[in-house]
Amino acid sequence: VSGYSGGSRATARYERVGAGDTGHAEAVRINYDPTQISYGTLLRIYFSVVADPTTPNYQGPDHGTQYRTAIFPLSSSQKAVAQSYIAQLGKSGAWKRPIVTRVEPYKGFYPAEAYHQDYLALNPGAFYIRANDLPKVAALKANFPTLYR
Repeated sequence: VSGYSGGSRATARYERVGAGDTGHAEAVRINYDPTQISYGTLLRIYFSVVADPTTPNYQGPDHGTQYRTAIFPLSSSQKAVAQSYIAQLGKSGAWKRPIVTRVEPYKGFYPAEAYHQDYLALNPGAFYIRANDLPKVAALKANFPTLYR
């Protein structure tokens, strides 16, 4: 589910979030079964396929605080795993620049408007999708073939 996290319910609307002054980040809520996939594996996918964790406030060609890379853990154990993973990744030298992804307090998740849901599936030919998202999907399939569905 695509949506917004980091700000208040009152400002969780695309037009407001797009202004960059709500505290929200564009986010996705991932529902998963921990007996099927671990939180650590989800982090591995996120950092290797989804985002460039070294570029503050950017996602593809878009920029602003609403495009920051952030993790909003739902529990203290998720927070500890995320912080540990980021620290290990930073020490590994996998990225040439420092990791700027933040682990932020979970204040709530607010689903985006209906026209933002399943955007890739509904708009596969859109320029933004072809230029930014399809390469990520291809990387997901290549790097995690047993997890791609």
